[in-house]
Amino acid sequence: MTPLISRSGAGRKGLVTLICGALATGGITAAGVAALAPGAASASSHREAPLISGTPQYDNTDLYAFVSPDKPDTTTIVSDYIPFEEPAGGPNFYQFADDAQYDIHVDNNGDAKDDLIFRYTFRTQIKNKKTFLYNTGVVDNLTDPDLNVTQAYNLDLIKLRNGRQQHTTRIASDIPAAPSDVGKASMPDYGKLRSQAVYKTVGGGATFAGQADDPFFADLRVFDLLYGGNLSEVGRDTLKGYNVNTIALQVPNSLIRQSASRPTVGIYATTQRRNAQGYYTQVSRLGNPLVNEVVNPQKDKDKFNASQPKDDAQFLKNVTNPELPKLIEAIYHIKAPKEPRNDLVDVFLKGVKGLNQEQPYATPSEMLRLNTSIKPTAAPKRLGVLDGDNAGFPNGRRLTDDVIDEALQVVEGELVGSKNDLGDAVDKNDKGFEKYFPYVAEPTSGSRGALAKAAGSSTKSALGDALTTSDSSNTTLIAGSAAAGAAGVLLIGTAFGWWRRRMQRPY
Repeated sequence: MTPLISRSGAGRKGLVTLICGALATGGITAAGVAALAPGAASASSHREAPLISGTPQYDNTDLYAFVSPDKPDTTTIVSDYIPFEEPAGGPNFYQFADDAQYDIHVDNNGDAKDDLIFRYTFRTQIKNKKTFLYNTGVVDNLTDPDLNVTQAYNLDLIKLRNGRQQHTTRIASDIPAAPSDVGKASMPDYGKLRSQAVYKTVGGGATFAGQADDPFFADLRVFDLLYGGNLSEVGRDTLKGYNVNTIALQVPNSLIRQSASRPTVGIYATTQRRNAQGYYTQVSRLGNPLVNEVVNPQKDKDKFNASQPKDDAQFLKNVTNPELPKLIEAIYHIKAPKEPRNDLVDVFLKGVKGLNQEQPYATPSEMLRLNTSIKPTAAPKRLGVLDGDNAGFPNGRRLTDDVIDEALQVVEGELVGSKNDLGDAVDKNDKGFEKYFPYVAEPTSGSRGALAKAAGSSTKSALGDALTTSDSSNTTLIAGSAAAGAAGVLLIGTAFGWWRRRMQRPY
C-alpha cells in the first residue's frame, strides 16, 4: 500500500513557519471538522465547549485508536477525561463520575451508526468519612485500607443493529481503578498500583482505568490571538506536567471489525450524564482531536457534544469553509487554500481511499477511522501517513502521532499542491510512553521534590492509625491540636482586622 504522501518531514522552514503550523493546526482541525470524520484533528479537545468546560469529570479530552504494537491481532483504544489535572490538586483528587456512562463506540460497516458500544460505569467508596484525607497512610496496593477513597467499575459490551440495542454482555465487574498519584510519601511505588489496575479480559483483551500523564503534546498559546501575532513564546508543551483520567481498552481485531476483508472501523467516544429524572443525556463527544475546539464555532459547540455521527451533515460547512486558514492569512499573510475544501471532506469525513475508507459508500461522519489490517510500525514516524507511515494518523491515532503538525499541514493545503512543513515546534510528549498496555505514561506525582528525612513510613502510618484508633486520647489530641491551630489563625486574623480598621479611622 502506498502512502498518501511520502517525505522525510525534515528541513522545517524556521520559526515563522513552525508557528504558522501551529496556527494552521487549528485550521487543519477545522478541516477535520469540516469532514467531521476520520482521524484528522489538529489538537486536543481540552475545555472545548461552554457547557462541558464547567463539568470536567464528563469532558473527553483525547481519543486514540491504534493496532497494538506488541499484539497486532488486537486494537487499543485510549480515551482521556478531565483536562489539566494539577498533580497536587488535593484533598479532593480526580475521580470518574458515578452518575456517568463513559462509552466507546464502534461503527464497522460505514453507516455512521453504532454496531458496538463498550460502556464503563464507576462506583466510588469512601472508607472513613470522618477525615478529609484521600489516603490515611502509605498505600502499598489497591486494597490497602489506607487508601480511603477508591473507585471500581463495570464494563459492558452492547451490540446493536441499525443503531438499536440488541444484546448486552458484562465483560468485567467491580474492577479497581488506579488512584490519583498523591505523592511519593503516600504512594512510593505507584507503578505497582498501576499494574494492579490492568485487568485481562476473556479472548485476549485488557482494560485499565485510572490516572495517567496527559499524552497530548502541543503549544496551546495559539488561543492568545495566534501566538500574540508575533510568534513569541512558541515551542512550549502547554500540557507538560498535567495529568488526565484514562480509560484504556484492548480488544481483538476480530471482535470489532466486520471481517478480515473489511478491516476498517470508525471509533468515537461519548459521555452521558444522569439527570434529576434518572435519564442519561449525552454531554460530550470526541472522535478526531480539536474538531469541536477549533473547527466548530461557538454556536455549534454544545450542539456537537450532544449530537451523533449520522447527523454530521449539519456541521459540514465548518469543514468546507474553515475559519483558521483565514485567520492565519490575516495575521501571518500565508494565503488560505481555495474553498470549498473538498480535499478535507474526502480525507476527514470518509477516510482515505486505499487506506482507511470503511466502505465504498460510507456515510460521511466525524470519527477516527482505523484500518486494523495495517501492521504496527517498528519505528513510528510522528507525521504518520504524511511521512509514509500508514500505521499512523489519520489512520487512527497513536500516542506518538504529532496531530497538530499533521493537521496543520493538511489544512494549509498539503493535499492540493501547497507543500509545507508547518508545525508548533512541539514534536513529542514530555514523558516516554510504555511498550505494553495501557501504553500511556504514569501520571506526574503530586510531590515532585525529595521527602523530608523525618517522614518515615512509621510516622505516616501513625496518622492513619490515629484516625481509626479506638483510643479516644489520640483522637482528642489530634482534634485539640487542630482546634488550637485554627484558634491561633483566627486570633491573628482578628487582631489584624482590628488594627486595619483603627488605621482607617479619620481620627
